[in-house]
Amino acid sequence: MADLIRIDIVVPEEFEDITTGVLTLRVAQGWEEDYLPTGESLFRVYTDNPQFCEDLVGEVESRVPEARVERESVPQQDWVAAWRDYFTPVEAGSRFMVIAPWMHGEVDLKDRMPIVIEPKTAFGTGHHPTTALCLGAVSALADKGRISAGMRFLDLGTGSGILGIGCAMLGLSGVGSDIDLLAVENTTENKEINNVSDKFEVRLGSVEAVQGEQYDLVLANILAQPLKELAQDIVALMRPGGCLVLSGLLELQADGVEAVYTALGLPQARREVQGDWAALIWE
Repeated sequence: MADLIRIDIVVPEEFEDITTGVLTLRVAQGWEEDYLPTGESLFRVYTDNPQFCEDLVGEVESRVPEARVERESVPQQDWVAAWRDYFTPVEAGSRFMVIAPWMHGEVDLKDRMPIVIEPKTAFGTGHHPTTALCLGAVSALADKGRISAGMRFLDLGTGSGILGIGCAMLGLSGVGSDIDLLAVENTTENKEINNVSDKFEVRLGSVEAVQGEQYDLVLANILAQPLKELAQDIVALMRPGGCLVLSGLLELQADGVEAVYTALGLPQARREVQGDWAALIWE
């Protein structure tokens, strides 16, 4: 069994939130946290994927220049067995339940649609509040009749494909895009597991991968700063009268992100909050 890579990230206390935000969207399997006697915060991540390691370190160093990052090779344990102990079903909104492949037929779905996600070392499994907030928003939009079968969706920064899969299960068709090739590969695997490949196209890239297209529903569960930087492009991807769901942002960042979009002509968003995290919903 190949060794794991241990990544230690040490940041001053005032950069704890932004570091947590980066890890939330890139480290679905979780991480260890500790407080050092110096008052600094230690984040410890394990991965068996060298490219994921390089990508994560690069993003941390880019977004948190104050971080000290160290890498070390450590013997690997059976992480699949550990996943089975850790992974629990996630009820999301009124319509979905996120489960792992080995749970099929073993859990009470409570009349919900099962989204089956194969846990990987880099992508979303539905356990984080921002994913739950987005799936909850999709459920609510369907309950209100704002989205329905036959409409088109865009899942920007698709990760594991979990949001796009949920949309496809409701009868929508559309596109998921991600700048990470590994995410594209993971989404491709998950959409096949969930039998929605015919309704869900995956593309490598960001907004440029769907330039000139428009959608009834646009989802973007990414970090606050990219949401601001891409705002004009994201709004242009919405059909007139379409819906927009933004997350991946802390509640304390929500006002700043919303202000960028209202400056582009959108009305005030509906806001959902779970713990420290928020989603902005234009419906």
